[in-house]
Amino acid sequence: MFKQTLSALAIAALAFSAQAADVLKVAATAVPHAEILNFIKPQLKAQGVELQVKEFSDYVQPNMAVEDKQLDANFFQHQPYLDSFNKDRKTSLVIVPNGKVHLEPFGAYSSKIKNIKDLKDGATIAIPNDPSNGGRALILLAKQGLIELKDAKSLTPTPLDVTKNPKKLKFKELEAPLLPRALADVDLALINTNYAIEAKLNPTKDALFIEGADSPYTNIVAARADRANDPDIAKLMKALHSPEVKKFIQDKYKGAVVPAF
Repeated sequence: MFKQTLSALAIAALAFSAQAADVLKVAATAVPHAEILNFIKPQLKAQGVELQVKEFSDYVQPNMAVEDKQLDANFFQHQPYLDSFNKDRKTSLVIVPNGKVHLEPFGAYSSKIKNIKDLKDGATIAIPNDPSNGGRALILLAKQGLIELKDAKSLTPTPLDVTKNPKKLKFKELEAPLLPRALADVDLALINTNYAIEAKLNPTKDALFIEGADSPYTNIVAARADRANDPDIAKLMKALHSPEVKKFIQDKYKGAVVPAF
C-alpha cells in the first residue's frame, strides 16, 4: 500500500509539473529562425517553459500575430524593419531586453552573370518591396559603386532617392519571399539570407557581393511592450545567447548566419 501511495504521488507530481509548464508561443520564419528556436526547446523545457514555434513564410503576419496577442513574441526581423512596420501599421512592438541574436548578411545573386563587372547597362535589379529591406538593397548597391543615393545615412532609401545611376539600372520591387524565384527573369536580385538559404543558395559562395560585419541589420526578438520583460522571454533570450547556440549557428550555417552575441 505504501509503495502504491508513493507511485500515485509520483505520477501526480509529474502530471502537475507538466500542467505547470509555461507555454511561450513564438513566431518565426523557417530558416534559420525556427531552426534555432527548435534547437533550444529542450533547454527551455528543463526550465519549465514549453516553447511553441509557429512558422510563417512572410514578414507581415508574424508581427500582426504578436500585436493581436495570438502569439507572445517573434524572431525573424531586424530593427529597421520593425521601426518601419510600426510606423506603417500603427503598431507598437518593441525589441525585448538583450534582444539581438544574429546577422544574416544580405547578398546579391544572379543566374545570368558570374561577376558584377559583367552587369550590363539597363539591367533589371529585383529588390524587396518593403521600405527597410528595399533600402538595405539600395545601400548595398551604392556600396558597390553602382548607384549613388541622396542621403548616404538613411536606412530606408527608395528608388526615387537614387541620384546617380550610370548604368541606367531598372528596379523591380517584389515581395521578399518571391525574390529567389525571380532570378531567371532579372539580371540581379538582392535577397534576404533566410529566403536565399531556403532556395538552396549559399550566401558565402553564391552571392556576387554581400554585406560586411558593419551591417546594422541584426535580427532580433520582438514582443508587445507589456510582454517584453516577461520572465519566460528572459529565459528565451538567455538560451538564445548560450554558447551552445553560438556553436550551432557557426557549425550549421558556416558564415551565412553570424552570431551577434
